[in-house]
Amino acid sequence: MKAKTRRKEGSSTTSVIAALAGDLLVAACKTVAAIWTGSATMLSEAIHSFVDTSNEVLLLYGIHRSRRKPDVDHPFGHGREIYFWSFVVSLLIFALGAGFSIYVGISRISAPVPIQSPIVSYVVLALAFVFEGSAWLVSLRQFGRAKGRLGFFAAFKLSKDPPSFMTLFEDSVALIGILIAAVATYAAGALERPEIDGFGSVAIGLLLAGTSVFLARESKSLLIGERAYPSVRESILTIANAQPGCLKANGLITVQLGPEQVIAILSLKFADTMLAPQIEETVMMLEKKVRDANPEVVALFVKPQTAKTFQDQRDRDFEGKS
Repeated sequence: MKAKTRRKEGSSTTSVIAALAGDLLVAACKTVAAIWTGSATMLSEAIHSFVDTSNEVLLLYGIHRSRRKPDVDHPFGHGREIYFWSFVVSLLIFALGAGFSIYVGISRISAPVPIQSPIVSYVVLALAFVFEGSAWLVSLRQFGRAKGRLGFFAAFKLSKDPPSFMTLFEDSVALIGILIAAVATYAAGALERPEIDGFGSVAIGLLLAGTSVFLARESKSLLIGERAYPSVRESILTIANAQPGCLKANGLITVQLGPEQVIAILSLKFADTMLAPQIEETVMMLEKKVRDANPEVVALFVKPQTAKTFQDQRDRDFEGKS
């Protein structure tokens, strides 16, 4: 991803707000339809939308908290707040959305209840598809800008901005859930098998469970600490190797603290003739160039080392972990 593209990921707030507005409208419509028709599938869809609404609120809260300025206790800022709340959201999808949908579905399979006024369900599902589809288009555009030339799956795996891919995933799953609800509602009436309504609810629950597991895995990885984008790492190494007085960049360690916050630790070999004041001045110039090219680098630590010392230390570190 290009540096210019990465900095646009803050606009993921737009996709979260769009998803929140869509989910509120959809949740209200589905709730009315669930009460009117007695459909288990529609009830599951209503719960799904209310869970999504809560998730968008938590993501917005996480975005707000992550943008707080550094303080004494958090010298590198609060960027990981968004990773924490994204992980909470993924758990809520599983615990509330998936759990309730599967429970309702199993209950209706064991004690089938005919759907009343199925036409109401069709109208509400059509409206829900329009609302969810509008939010999905906003999320798709936002994520499309952020991913650049990468494929969607590769961009999901590389992304350091959970709200951007979580809203797109949730909206995509919501659209699939609406289609499942429509098919289940039609089949239950056409075949006069009301238990199919329950199977539809279970299918929606399993879909949510799978989504939750995937999102939880990605959020956990970011929460633990992933390295920065390849383009950021390449940029830092290129600048370091071109810096006068630096003979070679031995290696680089980066940690992503938030969507726009990176810490970098750089091992450099300096010329033997350089004195401490000269090394200090070189490091200051290097830090300025790196941060000008990559504003997300909130701190750059430089460790003067020979290539042999760097390699020996890495070998010891890996031996200690094996």
